[in-house]
Amino acid sequence: MAEESATDRQIPTEFFVDSTRSILARNDSPDIPFRYSINPYRGCEHGCIYCYARPSHEYLGFSAGTDFESKILVKPDAPALLEQAFERKSWRPQVVAFSGNTDPYQPAERQLELTRRCLEVFLKFRNPVSVITKNFLVARDIDILQQLAALDLVHVHISITTNNSELARVMEPRTSAPARRLEAVEKLAAGGIPTGVNVAPVIPGLTDEEMPAILRAAAARGAKTAAYILVRLPGAVEPLFVEWLKRALPLRASKILSRLREVRGGRMSDSRFGSRMSGEGKIAESIQDLFRLTCRRYHLNEQEIELSTRHFTRPSARQPGLF
Repeated sequence: MAEESATDRQIPTEFFVDSTRSILARNDSPDIPFRYSINPYRGCEHGCIYCYARPSHEYLGFSAGTDFESKILVKPDAPALLEQAFERKSWRPQVVAFSGNTDPYQPAERQLELTRRCLEVFLKFRNPVSVITKNFLVARDIDILQQLAALDLVHVHISITTNNSELARVMEPRTSAPARRLEAVEKLAAGGIPTGVNVAPVIPGLTDEEMPAILRAAAARGAKTAAYILVRLPGAVEPLFVEWLKRALPLRASKILSRLREVRGGRMSDSRFGSRMSGEGKIAESIQDLFRLTCRRYHLNEQEIELSTRHFTRPSARQPGLF
């Protein structure tokens, strides 16, 4: 039997100190557009049932189900470790993704402000950063993001899975509501911060038909770029998602599961580079065509956002010597 899912849990969240001595994770996947990412938190209270990062909690001795949502590892030294990484002469300035695994603006960030303090480090060193989140809380940091944007150092991506607030409430229960995410797009764009929308993940048979409406709404609020990712169900995510789907949407479950298998070559998941993000077959192709057509209609992705490394500086190098 699949473990109790995010939408059912009644247990309180516990926080643990992650005493890691490094903060930048290196990525070698050819279909992910960044080499380094930063994650101040491990596990995520948002509780998105489809989250591909859930199996990473099993490496810590926790479960991919309720433990992933309720046992959160916090890296209190993240800002200091980031400074140390940028101070190393071996560091070559480049775009760092914030975050590559769990959401940097999950609920704990309201009090802990680790993401905000790390953004201050990015600004201090003038190193470019790409932010992705589902949470309106990102709007809290507009002051820092505006300073980064003035130097072409930041691009913010807001993920929107669905416009249906009721579906969002049961599928991603502790994220910001879809309307609030669109409000974040509007606030960021109005503040001069390059902002895009990720229609992610696209779930065939459930949310794929919403893509045009999401892109239209985001563009109307100032988004300039867009992307999409097909849902991925690696490892323990598959049984968790299937159990949730049959319980939460019993009348639609069979159709959705059939569509998922169709875009994954008969399987529920596909780890192969090149197809794991977009799927394969006629349904996957139609989703891709719909995305491209809609982006063209609403003038999204007309200009590529290029972040700059030319401003990078090490403050310590500017300090005068003692002698």
